[in-house]
Amino acid sequence: MQFQAVYEDGELVLPQVEFDLSASPMTGIITDLRRKQLLMDQLSRVPGNYLSWAGQNEYMRLTVEELIAFLIRMSGREERATVLIDYFALKEERKVRIMHLSSSKKVYVTLLRAFFAHQPVLVLEEPYFYLEEQERRQFKRVLDDLSAQKRILLLTANLEDALISCDAIYRLNGSGLHQLDIRDTEEDRQEVQKPDEANITLQKVSTKRQDKVILFDPPEIDYIESVEGSILVHVSGEHYDCALTLTQLEARLLNFGFFRCHRSYIVNLQKVREIITWTKNSYSLRLNTGQDAVVPLSRSKLQELKALLNL
Repeated sequence: MQFQAVYEDGELVLPQVEFDLSASPMTGIITDLRRKQLLMDQLSRVPGNYLSWAGQNEYMRLTVEELIAFLIRMSGREERATVLIDYFALKEERKVRIMHLSSSKKVYVTLLRAFFAHQPVLVLEEPYFYLEEQERRQFKRVLDDLSAQKRILLLTANLEDALISCDAIYRLNGSGLHQLDIRDTEEDRQEVQKPDEANITLQKVSTKRQDKVILFDPPEIDYIESVEGSILVHVSGEHYDCALTLTQLEARLLNFGFFRCHRSYIVNLQKVREIITWTKNSYSLRLNTGQDAVVPLSRSKLQELKALLNL
C-alpha cells in the first residue's frame, strides 16, 4: 500500500510512504486528524477498500433488527438475522430504534456494517474512540473474526486503540512512517539489577530537542519508548530524544520507581492508573498523565508488576 506526498502552502504534511498491508491481519496507523483525513481521501480512491468514517450516522430510524436484516439482504449473506443479532450481542436491543440507543451502542451498531462489506480490505477511522468498555470488547471480537478473511487497517490518534486489535502498529508524522515494536514473546524476559544491588546517583535525565539539551527529573517522566532504534522520553504529552539505550535507562531509573513493562517501553509506576486486560495474552497500562497515555504490558512482565504493586 502506498500513499502519495501531500503539500499544503509549500509545507510537507503527508510524506510519501509505502508499507505491506498483507504482512499482518490487522494494522494500525497512529497519526493526527489532518493526516488521517488525507489518508482516508487517498484510500477512498483504491478499489477493494471498504471505508468506515468516524462519526457516520445513517439508518437511525431503523431498529437494530431491521438494520441487520437490511444489511443481510444488501450483502447477499445467508445468515439469519436472529443468529447475527446473538453473535453481535444485541439481543436485548433488537427492537430498539438505533436513534434511541446509548451513544456507545449506537456507534457499535453503526460500525457493524463493516462485517457485511464484500471488499477484501477494511479501513476503519477511530472505531474504538466513542465506544465504552463493553462495546469495545464486542467489536474487538468481531474484528478478530473478520481478520481471518480480510486485511484491516485502523487509523487512530490513540495508541491504546491500536493496541486493542492490531498486530502491527505504525506512527505517521512529518518525517515518515515508523513501525513500533509491540512484539510480545518469551524473549522479552530480561535480567534486571536488583534494587538492593543498585547504586544509583542519577538526578537528571538528559534529552535533546532540536539543538537544545533538556534535563528532566525522573518523577517528571511519564514513560520511555524505543521506536526504530530511537529512544523517546515522554513528558506531559511531549517527547524528547535521548542518547541512552533502554537498558541503560532501565538500570539508572530503577530506584526511581520505573519498570521495564515491555521490550520497547519503560514506565513510571507512579503514573500508572489502570492495568487493562484485553485477552489472556494482551495487556496495557493506562497512565494518569493528563493525556490518557497507554503503553503495552508484556504478558511475561505481568506477574512481576503485580508483585511490585502488591496485587
